[in-house]
Amino acid sequence: MRQPLVAGNWKMNGSRDSINDLLDGILAGIDSVEKAEVAVCAPYVYLSQVADKLSGSAVAWGSQNVNDNESGAFTGEIAASMLKDFGCKYVIVGHSERRTIYGETDADVTRRFMATQAGGFIPILCVGELLEEREAGTTNEVVARQLDAVINEAGIAAIGNCVIAYEPVWAIGTGKVATPEQAQEVHAMIRSKLAGLDADVAAKVQILYGGSMKPDNAKELIGMEDIDGGLIGGASLKAEDFLGICTAAN
Repeated sequence: MRQPLVAGNWKMNGSRDSINDLLDGILAGIDSVEKAEVAVCAPYVYLSQVADKLSGSAVAWGSQNVNDNESGAFTGEIAASMLKDFGCKYVIVGHSERRTIYGETDADVTRRFMATQAGGFIPILCVGELLEEREAGTTNEVVARQLDAVINEAGIAAIGNCVIAYEPVWAIGTGKVATPEQAQEVHAMIRSKLAGLDADVAAKVQILYGGSMKPDNAKELIGMEDIDGGLIGGASLKAEDFLGICTAAN
């Protein structure tokens, strides 16, 4: 049986004081989370603070991105070897904001995915369609293409050591949410696609939903057969809301 995972993506938010307060709140309520693994993905500059604060706790942490090079003249980028210093477990790769705002291609995401695994971390691989792609009825084709880019280079076995996050781009930060049935349909498609390549990988990989998940809709979403948790944006910035989503997995 797959363990649920709820991972917070803080994006470009926070200060030393606000993060200290947020983590205090999460740690104060973490005992109420009975089933889900909990993780937070922080901006690079706060990873040291997060690592110190969460060390020895039940909460894991990770980075929001990584460069695919080991070192070199890449101003402003972070290498996987640097993340090792902070005890990261997860790295988000291919988030829609990286794809749409910064132009990361499927090939870029694949290289970052492989660098993440080579560095000893677990990639949280984000896939999802734009609003116009959903309206055109091409959701499955878009998501399959994004997955194939990684599978064709890294191999299906690599998917067994990652987390997949389905994030309909039209639902990220908009307040719009895919219905549980809409989300489940895509999650089931992903798992079926993987099963066609390796049934064991398909059975064990965690597939998260991301896209305006909140405490009041988390239980219904996570209750779907193929939804194994959430990648949480805005709601992860408030301890009460984030814990509410985490406990929905109970």
